[in-house]
Amino acid sequence: MKKMILLASLCLAISFSVVAQNKIPQQPGVAGAVPADPSAANLRQESFELVWRTVKEKHFDPSFGGVDWDKVKEQYAPRVAAAKSDREFYQALQEMLSQLKQSHFNIIPPEAILEDSEEGPASPANGSLGIDLRIIDNQAVITRVEPSSAAARAGLRPGFVIQQVDQTAVKQLFERLSQSTEPPAYQRLRLSGAILSRLDGRPGTQVSLVYLDGNDQTHEVTIEREPLKGEMSPPFGNFPAQHTEFEAKRLEGGIGYIRFNIFVTSLMPKIREAIRSMSDAPGLIFDLRGNPGGIGGMSSGIAGLLSNREGSLGTMRMRTGYVNFAIFPQQNPYLGQIVILIDGGSASTSEIFASGMQELGRAVIVGERSLGAALPSIITKLPTGARFQYAIADFKTPKGVLIEGRGVIPDVEVKLSRAALLEGRDPQLEAAIAQIRQRRRTQ
Repeated sequence: MKKMILLASLCLAISFSVVAQNKIPQQPGVAGAVPADPSAANLRQESFELVWRTVKEKHFDPSFGGVDWDKVKEQYAPRVAAAKSDREFYQALQEMLSQLKQSHFNIIPPEAILEDSEEGPASPANGSLGIDLRIIDNQAVITRVEPSSAAARAGLRPGFVIQQVDQTAVKQLFERLSQSTEPPAYQRLRLSGAILSRLDGRPGTQVSLVYLDGNDQTHEVTIEREPLKGEMSPPFGNFPAQHTEFEAKRLEGGIGYIRFNIFVTSLMPKIREAIRSMSDAPGLIFDLRGNPGGIGGMSSGIAGLLSNREGSLGTMRMRTGYVNFAIFPQQNPYLGQIVILIDGGSASTSEIFASGMQELGRAVIVGERSLGAALPSIITKLPTGARFQYAIADFKTPKGVLIEGRGVIPDVEVKLSRAALLEGRDPQLEAAIAQIRQRRRTQ
């Protein structure tokens, strides 16, 4: 069995779900149907034993939060044996995991799995259209279009709504996700990721889209994928190479703006150089919207460039130890105002950095509540074909706040709307700029 762990080392936490590639044949798992395969009951029993034993052996808290895990097995074993369908079985498994009263312990039935491939992260040869999107009001709304990209040349703009990718309707993906017991925020993130994965592919290949323009008129277009811009990071332990994006610029009034799509060590020199080059800026904005996390230790390193006092961003506890995300001030740190932009796609290391800086009073958080996925976790395939996600560590802020399942709550909440995007506006960035200007006037 090959597992892609969402924690490559003690200082690494990545939030996106890389599915473990267990080559056990996947069962159809049609909801509510009685399987014709007589071995279905055996597969369910194997899956039940695997789930229970994994929690027993790998849960970060050996006391299970006071839950008698052996007794839980005795309680749910009869329900598993009596299950007449995979649907009944998955409901029983999820209820069993719910006894832990913790997030990141989920059963994802086969019918709720959106990924067409289990090949893992994109390879350096993959191509893209040059867009990003979010799920806004149950629509797949384009939020960013790279200038001069294939999407831009095809006429796509922020605020347009993707309705279909090749033969897959977004509505169908919504319906499949409704089978999942995951929180809505997780479902939205998985849906946007599934759509983007279908938009990406080998450079030179084509993808057909059906979309709504700003006047809600339907259009169809076929676009050729182009090589990904940016660079690939080197592998780090079990953490595979990742496509990176980095942007640093001055906004009106000299305010600094720094955006990067993932926490990987190859970006640290660029981040450090950008902060140093903006030492005279009245404020810095770190745009972590859509940033799923990455190398956890980078949060402490960046914080050290922004503080003149030692401190901590929080503590991650595992079964055999803990990691303190300590802050050690670097020479000539930037001590001006800091605003951090987050949204429902900000997770893991993004949340560690944002929550810690918020508690220290060092940054104002603007945007929307983050995903609430600060814990490193593993997703593996069960013998029935379902996916089982389980956490292997626990993270709390210096004040003891559990970010997992809660998320980072912005100091200034600003939602992204399709109407604003169609107007060419970014209300969250506007609010971040306003915070720096306002605080500067009151100093």
